[in-house]
Amino acid sequence: MKTVKIEVVDNQIEPALKALKKEMLKGGVFKEMKRRAYYEKPSVKRKRKQAEARRKRRKALKRQSWTGAE
Repeated sequence: MKTVKIEVVDNQIEPALKALKKEMLKGGVFKEMKRRAYYEKPSVKRKRKQAEARRKRRKALKRQSWTGAE
């Protein structure tokens, strides 16, 4: 896992927390914590991974057609 370093300048806690939360969202930490909160059956895990792959593929195709690349 990637190490995140957020510097607190002049005791400004709120902006530092906001930056930390943004980094954690970007890294998918919250999604991972939510997923690990409960046991996930192998069949459910497989379906989730397939759905994520479909979403990712659709997004890539959409991006490809949007840029005009073929």
